[in-house]
Amino acid sequence: MNRIIIIYGLIAGFIVGAMMLITMPMYDKGTLDLDNGELVGYSTMVIALSLVFVGVKSYRDKHLSGIISFGRAVKVGVLITLVASVCYAGAWEITYSKIGDGFMQKMSEHYFQKMKEDGATEAELAKAKEDWVGYAELYKNPFIRFGVTIMEIFWVGVVISLISAGLLRKKEFLPGSETSPS
Repeated sequence: MNRIIIIYGLIAGFIVGAMMLITMPMYDKGTLDLDNGELVGYSTMVIALSLVFVGVKSYRDKHLSGIISFGRAVKVGVLITLVASVCYAGAWEITYSKIGDGFMQKMSEHYFQKMKEDGATEAELAKAKEDWVGYAELYKNPFIRFGVTIMEIFWVGVVISLISAGLLRKKEFLPGSETSPS
């Protein structure tokens, strides 16, 4: 089980980490805007974390004779997600060390502009800017930043783990070649 968790977690982590290292400089240079970047980022997470499904299926078919409980499938999926999440947070730390302050400034400007467009009052904007200063100060702490970054991707993996476990607990669902009826 550990080998499957590490292999699939590292592959998923490599995919999301590499995509971050590719796209973040694009944000910094203005060739990719934050709205489209969010779509690209979360799409990449879903694609990379599809390896949770593949990893759980591999474990079920190769080590458990084609039968896995919902709980064990969730456990394997969440552990794969955890490995990928740590890789993702590590990639963010590398990226943040290069473009962090400028990115945070652009992100806050974008956020406040969206609030204005959505009809926020001056009082709401002032409160949001005051809150942002506190968040920005907390975000300077690498341990907090690392934890926040892990949670950004982790919940996506938990959802995919639950879906995978629900599907793969049925031995009839995509049976492995050794468990297929003759």
